Amino acid sequence: MLIRKIMNFLREKKGKVNYSIPKLWIPAWYDGEVKEINGKYFVDPYEFYSKILEKLTKMSSEGENYLTSIATLKGEDKPSWIRHSKMYSMLVRTTTSYNHKGFGRFEPDDVLGYRESGTFLKAIAVLMYLKRLDVDTIYLLPVSKVSDLFKKGEVGSPYAVKNPIEIEDSHHDPLLDGFDVEDEFKAFVEAAHILGIRILIDFIPRTAARDSDLIKDHPDWFYWIRIEDLPSYGPPKIPGMGFKIPDENDLEYIYSLESVRKHLEKFSPNPKEIDPQKWENIVRSNPENLLSEIVKEFGLITPPGFSDWINDPQPTWDDVTFLRLYLDPPKAAKRFIDYDQPPYILFDVIKASLFPGDEENIELWDYIASTVPSYQKRFGIDGIRLDMGHALPKKLEKMIMDKAREIDPAFAFIAEELDVSRDEEAKKAGYDAIIGNSWWMMPRVPDKAYEFYQDIAPNMKIPYLAAAETPDTPRIRVREFGEDLKRLVPFLLAFSPNGIFFINSGQELGEIEPMNLGLDNNDEGRAVLPPSDEFFAKLAFFDHYVLHWDNHDEEVLDFLKRLSVVRGIYSDLLERGEYRPVWFDWQDGKTANASFWMDGRAVIAIGNLDKNPRGIRIDLKNTKGGDISVRRARIWDGEKWESISDENGWISVNLEGLSFSLIEVFYEEV
Repeated sequence: MLIRKIMNFLREKKGKVNYSIPKLWIPAWYDGEVKEINGKYFVDPYEFYSKILEKLTKMSSEGENYLTSIATLKGEDKPSWIRHSKMYSMLVRTTTSYNHKGFGRFEPDDVLGYRESGTFLKAIAVLMYLKRLDVDTIYLLPVSKVSDLFKKGEVGSPYAVKNPIEIEDSHHDPLLDGFDVEDEFKAFVEAAHILGIRILIDFIPRTAARDSDLIKDHPDWFYWIRIEDLPSYGPPKIPGMGFKIPDENDLEYIYSLESVRKHLEKFSPNPKEIDPQKWENIVRSNPENLLSEIVKEFGLITPPGFSDWINDPQPTWDDVTFLRLYLDPPKAAKRFIDYDQPPYILFDVIKASLFPGDEENIELWDYIASTVPSYQKRFGIDGIRLDMGHALPKKLEKMIMDKAREIDPAFAFIAEELDVSRDEEAKKAGYDAIIGNSWWMMPRVPDKAYEFYQDIAPNMKIPYLAAAETPDTPRIRVREFGEDLKRLVPFLLAFSPNGIFFINSGQELGEIEPMNLGLDNNDEGRAVLPPSDEFFAKLAFFDHYVLHWDNHDEEVLDFLKRLSVVRGIYSDLLERGEYRPVWFDWQDGKTANASFWMDGRAVIAIGNLDKNPRGIRIDLKNTKGGDISVRRARIWDGEKWESISDENGWISVNLEGLSFSLIEVFYEEV
């Protein structure tokens, strides 16, 4: 195992006890030297990480290959495991960042030679912390090699993928000089699998960094515009159509517009097609920045991406460009364009699932479909979130899934689908879960939260990520009533029908700064920290950012630990039990509720969506849908359990404003 090899390497090193780490990273069993100085905790990094790896090797089984999926290790042949997952999202660069020198300001690589930005070695230590949160699945934001061109902040976005096969080198830890970053990622997956934690990664098949490594061998896989047109490049405005995805009936009008004609005129054939010999000369010279040479020699550049929605107000995506999935224009648009029109990007071209061409770029499709199997074979990952899969050609989408499941039939696919009305469509396409929109509806108490919890979630045809926040949204703590919602919303989602319990990186620490402004936010939302904070107005997707490990919200961390454990106790009941809405003596649409019944045991979740207290009475017989005799019952308020009694099948509960209770009932059917 690689973790044993790395452990032995670290054991041979001797460092100083001058490497500061968060106290939360130090396991209770750790017996190495720890010095506390002014509230900072210092260790010898070689000793610390070697002891972590030693613990993991002792937990491993001899001869087991942990670079295969947990489903393979367990002999599972279906991805149903994802339904009862307790998932934590991780952006390695951010989740494992820390000021290791213990003084001054954060430095990506500090004066002592330590890498303060995130690494896979540090992620292994964080696994021990996440295990205390009872996490059993990690959703990794992209770990592939990223571009540092056209950056939106201090560092390149993890979604500006420069090479989808290679691992991002900045995740290498200088403490492991002599190892490469791919080995370190392997060690991370091994460690996770030993702990019973599955690894899902983000996979980005529709876009690439504008200076993608793929350009060298395949300039024809990209779109090109003249460099002089770049300043004015963007999605053309379509008057009178509002904000929408185009349909086929819209195309004649769209293509008739002068703004669209001018947009199409900006595109050019690819540089290799224009001058094959000049192209070969450039490639042969192996320039450090191929795109710069293309700009200089051909006057061409890859264009930035933009939304497939007409009249979307968001700006162009300057760090990424679209891959050319078809060699010809959309079939529905061909009659509106000139025969010699160079390959171009427009709303219909982007939405290839609705507007396919006739000529599949099959070489590119084969490459895309081979990428996930490459990660399976090298690292043994357990699943992926397929970025914008609903916009891909259906055939390509299916190729990606089929190739992965040929290797592992229990490999899980999460759709980047926010529209819950498309749940059945996602299920038919082969997905095992969708992202959904709980992060939007549940914080909007009482109306939207009640609608989601009572009407939408129970009727979902496919599980969704039961998320109070995501890497793209505002933090739950900055919502209206956020200090109450930081407990109420996760509680309700933990016991939501069809929900996959989800914790966003930093949510458990009480972070308030968003990681990105992509959903339900605006530019003002990036500046919620005090201006005196070192990371004020920093976004983790584009800037270096350190979670507030040393100043975290102890209340919410302890609560989410307890909640995750309690949810695990009832995972079988939540998955296989009969869901029933709860009957009250009265209901005004402000008491969210769910109950699950199976084999003489039930669990009932209730939440007060009103800021005012309320007393309620639960009718157990009508809730169950039959006459029952209660043997015993108890109630949990998020901290402790207490026994309660029923009154002829009724249970009374008093709820403070924006509070909750969980009730366990043991019963016999009469």
